[in-house]
Amino acid sequence: MTNTDHKRNQRSRRGKGGRPPKKVKRQYVMTVRLTDTERFLIGDKARRAGMRPSEWFRGAAKRASVMARISPEDQRQLRMLAGLANNLNQLVRLTHTDGLLTVQKRCREILRKIDEQLTNLNDDRESDHR
Repeated sequence: MTNTDHKRNQRSRRGKGGRPPKKVKRQYVMTVRLTDTERFLIGDKARRAGMRPSEWFRGAAKRASVMARISPEDQRQLRMLAGLANNLNQLVRLTHTDGLLTVQKRCREILRKIDEQLTNLNDDRESDHR
């Protein structure tokens, strides 16, 4: 038996050789479109972290928290606020025709409601972030 045959026999007894199989195989590809600036920023952050961009992206995705832009309750309150602002605008127009003292009471009530809605909106947002 030659030296080459002997080595070949040894390898076949030990196994196939080469890199061991990965425990978790990544089998899905997701395409993300980026601007030049976004690509540069991600590449720079990955380089500073000593990672490949794909590795950095996966880590960032795992740590990210997702928040709804506007909750249904916030949407309702914002619609209410827009309606109140519209009412205030109409009252200001009335002031020009009916006089200030007549409309003053209505304006104070609407301003109080607007303040309530803004307070509720801020309270809801603060409780969501805790």
